[in-house]
Amino acid sequence: MAETVSVPDSPRSEPLRARALAAYGLLALPLATAALPIYVHLPNLYGGVLGMNLALLGAVLLAARLADACIDPLLGALNDRMQKPRLLIALGMLLMTAGVAMAFNPPQQRELLGVWLAAALVPIYLGYSMASISYMAWGALLGDTPHQRTRVTAFREGLGLAGVVLASVLPGLLGAEIDQGLARFSLLLAALAVVCSAVTLLGAPRPPAGARQPFALRALFEPFANPRFTPLFAVFILNGIASALPATLVLFFVNDVLQLPRDGGVFLAVYFLAGAASLPLWVACARRFGKPRAWLAAMLGAVLAFAGALFLGPGDLAGFMAVCVLSGLALGADLALPPAMLADAIHEADDAPRAGAYFGLWNFATKLNLALAAGLALPLLQWFDYVPGDAGSVQPLQFAYCLLPCLFKLAAAALLWGRLQPRNRRGTSP
Repeated sequence: MAETVSVPDSPRSEPLRARALAAYGLLALPLATAALPIYVHLPNLYGGVLGMNLALLGAVLLAARLADACIDPLLGALNDRMQKPRLLIALGMLLMTAGVAMAFNPPQQRELLGVWLAAALVPIYLGYSMASISYMAWGALLGDTPHQRTRVTAFREGLGLAGVVLASVLPGLLGAEIDQGLARFSLLLAALAVVCSAVTLLGAPRPPAGARQPFALRALFEPFANPRFTPLFAVFILNGIASALPATLVLFFVNDVLQLPRDGGVFLAVYFLAGAASLPLWVACARRFGKPRAWLAAMLGAVLAFAGALFLGPGDLAGFMAVCVLSGLALGADLALPPAMLADAIHEADDAPRAGAYFGLWNFATKLNLALAAGLALPLLQWFDYVPGDAGSVQPLQFAYCLLPCLFKLAAAALLWGRLQPRNRRGTSP
């Protein structure tokens, strides 16, 4: 996982222009706009507003997300077999937007909520995975140098963060009640997906054509033969669990610990705006100090932010705003640097035709993290007698939101540092 401190662009490589990068990155806008409500608003909607049993909600989310995670390597292999990313992206976006509309327009009968949610999550997760895996594999093939590949991911993640900011504020603006706002949001998302998909599919640079790969089970695991992929994958999993826990619990924390339910959208917007604003900084730090060291610094900054949240209580708006800014700055590194490091690993192994297999496993790890966060944290909170809306039962929520992410971040940082040290002793700069 070591890399040189500065890798100049080859004089023969033509840098990608900002217009081309923006056309490619625009598809990240609707993908991220859809993802945040599913992972943040949906648990609160079904568990806090509609009154679905938390243990049942956690079980449905865990089962759906585990099933979703398991198909991602297959979808990655399918992308490599077909070599038709635009077709897979278009089909995936259609499925995803239809599922979001279903999820945020639930039936009135409470006894049907579990079945309805499970049925809605199938097209959401299948469509999102199909589109995002092909989309990220496409991006990994753009750019001839490590710095250019960092710019590709930074443009994509920056526009993705813009979509997350939209998703943070739109449900509150579109309806006085969150369920009404989410229903209207699902319709707006469909229109946004059509426009952004058209720009990317028609205007973005096309990746170089690769040889079709055989569709075989062994192909799903071939990325692990790349010595740079396996340690990066392990760090990504640990760091991803640390990020998934607060994403699942943040609105519960805002509502019951801070008792500021009307400010949830503002907190989310500040968090993601800070992440977007930090992207140029992390691109510069990655070029100057190397991607691993820049990512390590971001992890330690996030630990300080979440540890500080443990001392907050009712009405601490300014304090939690500071937590959102600091953790948001670290978010920029989490989004831009790991995919760029993965793209570097793919190019160094000359494995571009199998990029879909790499990102299938990458998405598998992301979904597994989110599944564990929802499927374990929510039932665990109920086990320790946390009840949404009961301010007297929030201590388990405080520990789960503030301290558990720190433990996983520190484990990820230790593993990342451990991978840096041996190379440094041999004189190679990380």
